[in-house]
Amino acid sequence: MIDRKQLQKQMEQVYSEMPPGNIPWNLPEPPELLVKAVEAGKIKPCKAVDLGCGAGNYAVWLAGQGFDVTGMDISKHAVRLAVQLAKEKGVSCRFVVADLLGDMREYYECFDFAYDWELLHHISPEDRPAYIQNVCNILRRNGIYFSVCFSVKDPDFGGEGKYRKTPLGTILYFSSEEELSELLEPFFSILELSTLEIKGKYGPHAANVAWLERK
Repeated sequence: MIDRKQLQKQMEQVYSEMPPGNIPWNLPEPPELLVKAVEAGKIKPCKAVDLGCGAGNYAVWLAGQGFDVTGMDISKHAVRLAVQLAKEKGVSCRFVVADLLGDMREYYECFDFAYDWELLHHISPEDRPAYIQNVCNILRRNGIYFSVCFSVKDPDFGGEGKYRKTPLGTILYFSSEEELSELLEPFFSILELSTLEIKGKYGPHAANVAWLERK
């Protein structure tokens, strides 16, 4: 099981003590899947939310493409880095510290597009229904949700079992397509759900990639 309070403590420590370039998941360039989706018009400029935005790289990139972006993260230090990055890049973004498993009523039906890039595998199966309910609630009717998380088929961190410990000491949960489908279907129409190879800082990962529409 992934302990929420311990995870928050670990994230604060990572973002406050490690240089951004050394954080394993902090990539300065936006992921190819997101770039291609924007370039192809699969998702067009709209009110968007970056869930688990970290240091803000992808939110800032989207803002530069004409999106009205809000970034949310549990780490106040990550949010500070994101605010600074937006200033450096000269783009307008809103960044807030938020518990994505908590009370999100302030943001109900605020967004047309929500995405999390490699956030879901930080959330235990026990907590995922509350998280997915929140994602559903903050999206407007027919809003799009894009999610990428590690697949149980990925060989990283031992390559066996669904709970795996990283070198940073964090615990991740590696999912199957079947359990994600069961989790998501009560809230979303599944437009696409597949296992793809995605780029990581230190090599490729097998990831579950989902495109969903709020019911």
